[in-house]
This record gives sequence, structure tokens and C-alpha cells, in this order.
Amino acid sequence: MKELRGRVAAITGAASGIGRALAVQLADAGCHLALADIDEAGLAETVAMCEGRGVKVTSARVDVADRDAVFAWADQVVAEHGVVNLVVNNAGVALSVDIEQMSYEDLEWLLGINLWGVVHGTKAFLPHLVASGEGHVVNLSSVFGLVSIPSQSAYNAAKFGVRGFTDALRMELEIARRPVSATTVHPGGIKTNIARSMRGDQTLAAEFDRIARTTPDEAARQIIRAVQRNKRRVLVGPDAKVIDVLSRLPAAAFQRPMVALARLGNRRRRR
Repeated sequence: MKELRGRVAAITGAASGIGRALAVQLADAGCHLALADIDEAGLAETVAMCEGRGVKVTSARVDVADRDAVFAWADQVVAEHGVVNLVVNNAGVALSVDIEQMSYEDLEWLLGINLWGVVHGTKAFLPHLVASGEGHVVNLSSVFGLVSIPSQSAYNAAKFGVRGFTDALRMELEIARRPVSATTVHPGGIKTNIARSMRGDQTLAAEFDRIARTTPDEAARQIIRAVQRNKRRVLVGPDAKVIDVLSRLPAAAFQRPMVALARLGNRRRRR
């Protein structure tokens, strides 16, 4: 998918952040858009930003955790656009809580969106991508799909899952010689709303906002470039590259300092 003009892209989580930035940049490149989110007000704003650029833009309220809804949306996209070439499974939420205190309700909520949402989007659109003769799947993992972080067990589980799922998908598509490829995206600290809307302890959310350096626009540029270059994996932001290096160290070399830092933080908060 080196050429974007005239292609059709379906993007989840398009109401803000990376999803919105991708929509605007793809529209500028001449790519028609099918956008989805549960935030209807934010989604309408994204649609308005993309219209008037010579491309067709459709939108739908879709809960990616609802398999039937995602499959229905995929069929709707093809009915409205005739084809779909690119799907970006971007929708995501955050949860900060230790496993001992974590409720099953919160765990299932996060996995339903961050992991099952990716699975549903991939499975629903894959036959249509194959039928297009030229397709690409982009699945959003995270740097937390490279290393595990205390209080992020649910998020880690989902993002490690997305990484493994998408890496396997890429190889299977190559084995079967399908006209479709796949890219796993590992964003570092991106200035989006995901941390501010996090469930649970807000301490990490505040820290995340402080250290996030990469803008959604820059993240979108890197993702689009990765699609055009057919990259297997893209590390978004300088912090992602550092964390990728740390992930290659022996487990104790990373985990012991992390435990020490967490204990220090807990002591400071108790004072």
C-alpha cells in the first residue's frame, strides 16, 4: 500500500488522539475514510475536520468490544465504499490498579476493547481486505506490549496479546501469499486523552501526561510511513526506542529497578 490516493481506510477510536490524526492525514493523502468510535461528539468533530478534502467520509458509532457490531460495521463500510484497503484497530482504554484490587468487571472492560476489539476488527475486515487485492492491517499495541509495569497487568496482557496476535497474522499472510500485510504499532508516550480517562489510580496518569513527548500528528506520520514501507513493527517516539532496548535485558535487570522505584514512590505518597 505505497499509494494511498483513492484507497479506503477504516479507523477505530477516531474521535480523538492518534485515530483523529490518522484520519486527517489520510484524508490529505486522498484516502477515503470510514471512521468509528463510541464518542459520537468527538467523532463528528473528526468527520468535520476531514470533509472538504475531496474524499468520501462515513462514520458510525461502534463499540469494538461488541463482535456483532464490528462485523456489521465492516459490512457497512464495504456497502458504502465498495471496498476497504486499510483497517487501523486503534481504539483503546487504560486501567491502573494492582491485581489484588482489580475487579473482574474492570479487567473484562479493558480486555474487551484493547484486545478483543483488535481481534474483532481484524477478523471482520480481513476477508474484505483480501478481496480488495491490496490491503493492510494496523494494530495498536504499546510500549507496554514490550515491558511489564506494576499496576498495568490488564493493559500489559492486552498489549502483549495484540503484539503476538499481529506478529502471527503477518507471518500467516506471508505463508498464504495473501495480498494483505500487517503492522504492529508500539507507541510510547503520546499526548492523547487515554491517560486522563484512565480508570483506577490517577498517579500514573499524571506522570504519563508529564513525560509524554510525542504528538498524535507525529505518531500518525510514523504509522502511515510504516504502512507504505510495509514494516512489521513501528516504535513511535524516542521513549519507545529506549523501552525496546530495555525489553531485551535479562528480566531481573529491568524488574528489580522498577520494584525499587515503585516502593520509593509509594513511600513518598504516604508522607
